[in-house]
Amino acid sequence: MTVSASTVYANLQKIDQVDPLTSAVYREQAQEVLATPSIELRLRRAIADLLNRANQELAMKTVTSEDSY
Repeated sequence: MTVSASTVYANLQKIDQVDPLTSAVYREQAQEVLATPSIELRLRRAIADLLNRANQELAMKTVTSEDSY
């Protein structure tokens, strides 16, 4: 499924409001955008910043017995 870079950006802005599975999908989509050189560098940098913040927040969360990596 191909999603526009602007949609990926919007999804990352609300990543803390979705379930873990949707969050993983958003992260994967962001990685695909970051690996696409034809997408404007400014937008890729903005997405990289949001993804980095989301990853930092994920690292700080408490893992429960139902969580899996």
